[in-house]
Amino acid sequence: MEEIDKEKLPHHIAIIMDGNGRWAKKKSLNRISGHIKGVNAVREVVTACRELGIKVLTLYAFSIENWKRPADEVRALMELLKEYLKKEGDEMVQNNIRLNAIGRLDDLPPDVLTTLRETIGKTKPCDGMILNLALSYGGRSEILHAVQGVLFDLQKGKIKLEEMTVPRFHEYLWTHGLPDPDLLIRTSGEFRISNFLLWQIAYTELYVTDTLWPDFDRKELLKAIADYQSRERRFGLTSEQLNGREE
Repeated sequence: MEEIDKEKLPHHIAIIMDGNGRWAKKKSLNRISGHIKGVNAVREVVTACRELGIKVLTLYAFSIENWKRPADEVRALMELLKEYLKKEGDEMVQNNIRLNAIGRLDDLPPDVLTTLRETIGKTKPCDGMILNLALSYGGRSEILHAVQGVLFDLQKGKIKLEEMTVPRFHEYLWTHGLPDPDLLIRTSGEFRISNFLLWQIAYTELYVTDTLWPDFDRKELLKAIADYQSRERRFGLTSEQLNGREE
């Protein structure tokens, strides 16, 4: 088991959960079986993050591009999402976890969207951890949506052009109110961002593991956090500046 420093935990962890299909193929199962096993990994990682004291966990659950997958697979994924929300809602409350969601949520089937909104409402008083699900999400769509919001407010005279700063622009993003991720984990060994949190990961530490998502567990999470803690985050500064040694 990896040793980690509880005083230097990332505040916000984001995960690109990849590899369900490959996991199923390796075991001669259908892709849906891989997604079902992937839900178990979600439960374990959410529980581990809550126990560790991670403040925000963002999971890339369904991208805008995922709608192009076979209709049977999309239907199964939506049903799994609805079942997860129904089963885990009360447990989220018990564990003081608040559910949040980002993306083009109106793209979701009406019954799934209703269940999502009910679960978000049920967990709204919770303040121990935020579980943020990216659903029908795409980073480019998010930035475009934000730009459209800025242009609308400029036309209406609600803001002035000179008032538009980086923090102000962040208010127009779907992640407004959330800190940027400190650590982005991608499973399955793929070195791609896949249109995920393009604005927010400007200074995020990236961690790629060959482990397929259904096999990603608490031990793998601790390995990722330990690797994160071994790095020096400079945010454009020098090591000397960070350590107060610059002459």
